[in-house]
Amino acid sequence: MRTRFAPSPTGELHLGHAYSALLAHDAAQRAGGAFHIRIDDIDGSRSREAYVAASLADLGWLGIDWAGEPVRQSARLGAYQAALDDLRRRDLVYPCFCTRADIAASLAAPHGPSGAIYPGTCRHLGAPERERRLATEPHCWRLDMAKASDRAGELQWEEEEQGLRRANPLAHGDVVLARKDAPASYHLASTLDDAMMGITHIIRGSDLIASTDVHRLLQALLDLPTPLYRHHALVCGADGKRLAKRDAAASLASLRAAGVDGRTLAADLLMGRLPTGYSLQMP
Repeated sequence: MRTRFAPSPTGELHLGHAYSALLAHDAAQRAGGAFHIRIDDIDGSRSREAYVAASLADLGWLGIDWAGEPVRQSARLGAYQAALDDLRRRDLVYPCFCTRADIAASLAAPHGPSGAIYPGTCRHLGAPERERRLATEPHCWRLDMAKASDRAGELQWEEEEQGLRRANPLAHGDVVLARKDAPASYHLASTLDDAMMGITHIIRGSDLIASTDVHRLLQALLDLPTPLYRHHALVCGADGKRLAKRDAAASLASLRAAGVDGRTLAADLLMGRLPTGYSLQMP
């Protein structure tokens, strides 16, 4: 068994991150496997090196250790580009020049599992117009979901203790695989990285369960292995909403500063015992 935890260095880790990391670490330890760290640091406008060090310090405070050096997404840009080039050669992606305002203003943008579905405006551009605009306009790259799903056929993935689930990537529309401001989206980078790292079990929050539809499709298109998945309950605050990095009171750094013992907290979290005011909930 190989599991992982993949923090983004855009803020301090909180109780929700701790819970997810501990579940993945504990599963690997119990199975005599390996637990790995990946740093999702390709968001150049928000990622901070100070948060990398802080995240690793938080994990150590909880008693979590990991195998090898943390993998950096920023060191894997070539792999993301190679996959994107492959999909482009197969005519499965297309450039999109729309802004968020353009999409929000579209009356033809229904909602799916992950929010507004792209209405496909740029999918219908002719080749000459695409090439002309590629040379001068900012653009992202979108997956032609209908075409890709047709190529891949019916897909399934296994949820631990629940059995097989049918993947429904079409419900997400033409998702972004490379952003205007980053060389890869979460969907593409995470799927490629998990395969490269040999991750056999992905343990993550249930807010990402819908994303598994898209990841399963990318695995099929790029001939990648499919891990076993486990989507766990989310740590929520007193308002019933899942924690975010702006929730300073729940940050591991603030708990450590208040004198909380990290290993005791870790043991409690693994037993489902949370500090007062916090709870575990499924969306």
